[in-house]
Amino acid sequence: MSFAQYDLHQLAQNIKAWGEALGFQQVGIADIDLSRHEHKLQAWLDEGYHGQMNFMAEHGMKRARPAELLPGTLRVISVRMDYLPPDAKFAQTLKNKDTAYISRYALGRDYHKLLRNRLKKLGEKIRSECTTANFRPFVDSAPVLEHALAEKAGIGWTGKHSLTLNKEGGSWFFLGELFIDIPLPVDEPVEEQCGSCNACITICPTQAIVAPYVVDAKRCISYLTIELKGAIPEEFRRALGNRIYGCDDCQLICPWNRYAKLTKESDFHPRDMLQDKTLAELAYWDESTFLKNTEGSAIRRIGHERWQRNIAVALGNAPYSQQICEVLTELEVSGTDLVKEHAQWALKEQETKKQLSLEVVNISDDTDTDDSLLPKQAQRLNQRLIRSIEKGLTRDA
Repeated sequence: MSFAQYDLHQLAQNIKAWGEALGFQQVGIADIDLSRHEHKLQAWLDEGYHGQMNFMAEHGMKRARPAELLPGTLRVISVRMDYLPPDAKFAQTLKNKDTAYISRYALGRDYHKLLRNRLKKLGEKIRSECTTANFRPFVDSAPVLEHALAEKAGIGWTGKHSLTLNKEGGSWFFLGELFIDIPLPVDEPVEEQCGSCNACITICPTQAIVAPYVVDAKRCISYLTIELKGAIPEEFRRALGNRIYGCDDCQLICPWNRYAKLTKESDFHPRDMLQDKTLAELAYWDESTFLKNTEGSAIRRIGHERWQRNIAVALGNAPYSQQICEVLTELEVSGTDLVKEHAQWALKEQETKKQLSLEVVNISDDTDTDDSLLPKQAQRLNQRLIRSIEKGLTRDA
């Protein structure tokens, strides 16, 4: 197909302007040669780091070969949309062990549909100029190496936590891709800016970043609370703390997130029924309440059973209280076998705290230890994270 009649350089500039008008903070264009990533992808799969995400292995190298996913593809338009909500309350929530911590990207509307609709509009705008153009939008919905493509498109560089980083946007953003069959001029990658910093590797509660740029998903709290369908391994349960859906620690400690901008999308603002809720409140949601309150939310996809499983673990990690024991007892009686097992574990944790007369207190500047059942090293990492947020992310603390 010939596009000789078009000024492709001007079209590329127009595409970026159209994308920004549609609400994307950044638009870049990449070619589709991801061959240098194939060996790393295969090695990651061979190590079994994908865990139960069998779709990762099933698609194999298609993830690194865009033209196999959509035949005829010549370029990928990579877009960035910021999601950091106002009043994120990172430190406040992590310090209050009775409150549920939900990864901030999931507090608002599910981003998949929003980004996909915007990308579709961008594709339609392009087609209005180039009537023969074929395109297809993707947002976490297909085997796509989104971070590698974002890197090639100049959106940012890949950090040691495997997420894309941007000097102006940190890492609090979603990525989306528009596959297209127009040979547009491509953007230049940006230089990596992580240097010798290993903060994300050190701070990870479960040590899931097993090497720079390599994440063992089976150890990652986001995987354990979202993707994992069965029991959460006991070795990781205490490290979950009050995190019931995802984890932001590796992003919170990153110095580049000091420069992150707040989202312009009100749809990404926290929903009242999810913000500042106690674990006990959320534990009492029956399935119909869960489905109602998570309608249009990314959280809904884990289902009620995993929701209760995660909350049970977090309740076990909370300070001892009779109310929490009563909530856990109810989960033990009414929950599925999976929920019961986690509730029983949590009740034992609560009993241990009672016997030891431990009081799990909110971390403050004048405390040297977090009196939980975590090892001292893990307690110190928690305190370091809180102090880092309060000092470096004052707007969002």
